[in-house]
Amino acid sequence: MSTNNKEITLKTSIGFGLTDMMGGGAFTIIGAWLLFFYTKFAGLSAVEAASIIAIARVIDAVISLFMGSFSDNFLKLKLGRRFGRRRFFLLIGSPLMLVYALLWVDGMGYLYYLFSYLMFEIIAAMVLIPWETLPSEMTTDFNKRTKLSTARMFISGVGTFLATFIPGQLFSALGQDNSMSFLVNGVFFAVIYAICVFISFRSTWEREISPEDMQKLLDQEKEHKNFSEILTGITRTLVDFGSTFKVKSFRKHLLIYICSMTAKDAFNAVFVFYCVYALHSSSTVAANLLSFSIIGLPGAIIYGFLLIKIGPGNLFKISYSTMLLCIAAYAAVYFIHPDNLILTLIIISFVYQIGRSMLEFIPWNVFPFIPDVDEIITTKRREGIFASVMTFFRKSSVALATFLVGAILEGGGFVQNATSQPVGAVHAIIGIMIFGVGGLLLISLIAAFTFKLNKETHSILVAEIDRLKNNGSKDDVDQKTKEVVEALTGYKYEKLWGNDKKTQLPHIKVN
Repeated sequence: MSTNNKEITLKTSIGFGLTDMMGGGAFTIIGAWLLFFYTKFAGLSAVEAASIIAIARVIDAVISLFMGSFSDNFLKLKLGRRFGRRRFFLLIGSPLMLVYALLWVDGMGYLYYLFSYLMFEIIAAMVLIPWETLPSEMTTDFNKRTKLSTARMFISGVGTFLATFIPGQLFSALGQDNSMSFLVNGVFFAVIYAICVFISFRSTWEREISPEDMQKLLDQEKEHKNFSEILTGITRTLVDFGSTFKVKSFRKHLLIYICSMTAKDAFNAVFVFYCVYALHSSSTVAANLLSFSIIGLPGAIIYGFLLIKIGPGNLFKISYSTMLLCIAAYAAVYFIHPDNLILTLIIISFVYQIGRSMLEFIPWNVFPFIPDVDEIITTKRREGIFASVMTFFRKSSVALATFLVGAILEGGGFVQNATSQPVGAVHAIIGIMIFGVGGLLLISLIAAFTFKLNKETHSILVAEIDRLKNNGSKDDVDQKTKEVVEALTGYKYEKLWGNDKKTQLPHIKVN
């Protein structure tokens, strides 16, 4: 059966989404516990621990930047033509997931932790960037893509819940001060992630390319490029990266995505410290509060419905408003010291996780539609380029934010391996939550009010692309379509469909 005629069934959607068991779970554990593990069991200072995460993510961000372009052009190689330009990386990434367990070995040196973490970040990027483009490869239909993305985010919710629930149970069983809890947790999830990535490889497909374009690829493979041509190719790739910022919808989406996800990561990085040192509670309590992420499971189904009905912009607003109120409530708990502390934290954490799960659900559900906006500008399909740029900025911003968290804690007088912290360190923790997390969420909320891509505008956009592909005249465009397309792209209609010389980049057409 032609891949163009394959159905997006529930089984297919779940199989595709299983890779986000790793994407959602592994980085939830890392965000919530790795900094704590490094300072509590690895003997590293707050700055040393934060620098490992920052250095690894900066290096990985640069590698990730080229991963999308490499995937876009992987059909030029025999491996790509046999296993797929996206799915090949799932196949080889599956066994490499076992590297995740190496992160949680205690008593090793700084370089061990740096290289083990860097290795996992690179492997994860090698898998996630091609995988994230698959909804655009598998179908062009808004509802079917939403079905795939909803299944993905449901699985991500499962991964996030397990990533927060299981550590708490291990702390209770093996002891809060036993590093073996982290190692057992790491081995368990490494095996789960390897299995999930392989199932995604077996469950997905890619769009077909025409025999003519395949022949062009074969001809290009036979060509021997000199250094000048290779340098030109690298320059064109960099130009491709820069050109993504000319797409208005992508600029807004990237700003919202980076600010909101960095806020979430900063919260995860500091929340355990908040519970243990600011509230004088325990890591078990922190883990149990974080496990309210289970709300993301039923939430993914509801959010998928709401995404279609009210659009991503309105979901953004609900998510960020909810989280901002909860951040203010967490700060109030520290200053007021309520008698019923645990009950208060349970209520706040439950509401926070509703907003947090919505925050994680929306961006990558919106992403498959961004290349469609780009297509009407350039006439090209560049899913990999956009995925790389998003991943590059996400990892770069998280690297900076993580290092700043460590530096602020260190500047506040944070003491490694201590059971309590000085007042300056506690104030630094509260300051990160209020000004760091809260400030980034506020920026995201403001940007959400100007985001216009939704089911209705996307349908108009795709219909216009199809009309132009069928040799429709640009002179025949109706006024509403023209206004919608201009609002989404940021271009005058006359400049679209390859008419702007600045958007005419080398490409391979696919069906």
